[in-house]
Amino acid sequence: MSDLYDSDPRLQNCRLWLSTITTPAPIVSSLRPASSDASFRRYFRVDGADGSTYIVMDAPPPQEDVRPFIKIADLFGKTGVAVPVILAKDEDQGFLLLSHLGTTTYLSCLTPETASPLYMDAIDSLIQLQSHSQAGVLPAYDRELLHKELMLFPDWYINKHLGVTLSEKHTADLNKVFEVLLANNLAQAPVYVHRDYHSRNLMLLKQNNPGILDFQDAVYGPITYDLVSLLRDAYVQWDEEQVLDWVIRYWERAKRAGLPINPDIDAFYRDFEFMGLQRHLKVLGIFARLYHRDGKDAYLKDMPLVMEYTRKTAHRYLELIPLLRLLDEITANTPQVGYTF
Repeated sequence: MSDLYDSDPRLQNCRLWLSTITTPAPIVSSLRPASSDASFRRYFRVDGADGSTYIVMDAPPPQEDVRPFIKIADLFGKTGVAVPVILAKDEDQGFLLLSHLGTTTYLSCLTPETASPLYMDAIDSLIQLQSHSQAGVLPAYDRELLHKELMLFPDWYINKHLGVTLSEKHTADLNKVFEVLLANNLAQAPVYVHRDYHSRNLMLLKQNNPGILDFQDAVYGPITYDLVSLLRDAYVQWDEEQVLDWVIRYWERAKRAGLPINPDIDAFYRDFEFMGLQRHLKVLGIFARLYHRDGKDAYLKDMPLVMEYTRKTAHRYLELIPLLRLLDEITANTPQVGYTF
């Protein structure tokens, strides 16, 4: 690792910072890579003198800011859900020392046999988190932000990834679909929204399962958003009947908890689907941007599943059919190159 440290000034600074921490006294020489994510953040493991293992977050300014993570870790932790504890911090440099929630992600251990108990744990934690929601604490997931996310789809997926310039008619059709989605999304009751509540960000724990990671972008917005992230996951797919069963179980438990959900299950499922489509379109744009702007190609293999979700949802609702037609028309003459459609 010495060559890596020598060529990486941030790692050198991280080692110096860790050497100043006396509690829990990390062993600097044990610092090693843990993971990275879709942002500029990196994560490392480091052993402590007490025999424990800790996580170091490297969030380089100005691209990243650890302050939202610190705020939301405290906010979410007070609700009783399992999130990392911040043990030491250097906000200016963008370094955090965190408690370790283990190495077993939901994604790595989900099987047809384990899925239901694991998802019910995740649903219970989600309801617990949502039950503590208060307005004015987190940024609003408002029309401007929802629309900005939708525009990632034409800007990055259609234009940059497929190399297609939309006609005026296609643009008008897409905007009509966007308006339908936004009207539904904004009509939903607002709660705390993690924004990436899925199998890669949930850790298997023996107690208070699951451990919840990557919450720094949390907002106050539509109540179905995190449920969609969980059950229409870009990284793992389940049968429609199974997903519907989990949605109903969430709906029943959320009602008992007094959450402001749609009292009609059919209407609630429609909310779930429309919120899901907003997220799927955003994710397609983000995956395309990660490849074309940031040189990260690992997400290309996940695009087909997200597109499958998109098409299935659009096919089920009359007002969303223009999106299906648009996709058929713009891909009809697009070369098929493995990760396009």
